[in-house]
Amino acid sequence: MSLDHSPTGSLIEYNDDIEEAMSPNQSVAAVAVKDGDASVYKIIHGFLKQKNNSIIRVAASVAKKAASNKLSRKTSDVFDTLIQQQQSKLGNKTGPLLSGISYCIASCSMILLNKVVLSSYNFNAGVSLMLYQNLISVAILLSLEFFSVISTEQLTWKLIKVWIPVNLIFVGMLVTGMYSLKYINVAMVTILKNMTNILTALGEIYVFRKGQNKQVWAALFMMIISAVCGGMTDLSFHLIGYIWQILNCFLTAAYSLTLRRLMDTAKQSTKSGSLNEVSMVLLNNALSIPFAVILIVVFNEWEYVYQTEVIREPMFWLFATASGLLGLAISFSSVWFLQETGPTTYSLVGSLNKIPISVAGVILFNVPVSMENLFSIVFGLFAGIFFAKAKMSKS
Repeated sequence: MSLDHSPTGSLIEYNDDIEEAMSPNQSVAAVAVKDGDASVYKIIHGFLKQKNNSIIRVAASVAKKAASNKLSRKTSDVFDTLIQQQQSKLGNKTGPLLSGISYCIASCSMILLNKVVLSSYNFNAGVSLMLYQNLISVAILLSLEFFSVISTEQLTWKLIKVWIPVNLIFVGMLVTGMYSLKYINVAMVTILKNMTNILTALGEIYVFRKGQNKQVWAALFMMIISAVCGGMTDLSFHLIGYIWQILNCFLTAAYSLTLRRLMDTAKQSTKSGSLNEVSMVLLNNALSIPFAVILIVVFNEWEYVYQTEVIREPMFWLFATASGLLGLAISFSSVWFLQETGPTTYSLVGSLNKIPISVAGVILFNVPVSMENLFSIVFGLFAGIFFAKAKMSKS
């Protein structure tokens, strides 16, 4: 239903919706209008235009009672059909917004907490931290499933084989993100992550044959300039950290594209023919555990973790556990947001929380910033906002 406010257009579209909802029972609606009940429909339509669910319910209840002596059961069902259709449309509009906000809050908080654990406590075992976070997520999910709070899809070898490529990229994305965050300040990490948007946009052209408009490419070019200038003026520049971050950008783009591409195949590999968000999160976190253990042995992290004194500090475990809980939150919100939007929007939405996270990162961790570097950061933030606006205007 169009939400156009012109009187003529509203009546036409209102009658069209009634006919569509009643089909093939159009005669019932005609009888209702003939009996003088068209005013009832007009009342409901007026409330639908205001998008107020509570008012819709009240109006529907009053109208149905007032017309109960004249309307047949089939005619009464028109109200339920119209209301359900409108509420479904409203849900489709609020879904991307709510999932985007959840993703921003979770990712922003987790970046700051991971920075505290890795840098402030000088914890040199990023893979071990990832393993601990994933164990927390799996334990919570299995507990919720045991008490029948949630339901997950039964794991089968067919499903696992389909999901392994996604999980390998997922593990690589987390590990490279951990190590880059250890060496690079939060503000520069957020700006360098803009490179992910460029790779994702290119990937969408190749994988999904989805082109971008000129404004999007202009914003991408601005992001490249800000990233290069930011690296050149970074007073705390660390080559190893930048290498880790470049790898992270490639893996993050590959993750969003691969996840979107394999979702349908994964659903076909389940017994029920569907795969909900909870099952996807459990798959990612559970399958990453054996890969994390292998990496810990290869990098000899287990010996470092056993000998380091930091693991004996209660506050360290508090921050590490909190980051694990946020890891579960970001897993849910990222899958939810990706399903509601698309790969490019998923990677670009970070522009919404880059400003507060950059400011918080500079202030909380006392990062030395030159005027040139500050300008590069601000320019990168502006490019991210311009990019998001260009994507919205395109859609």
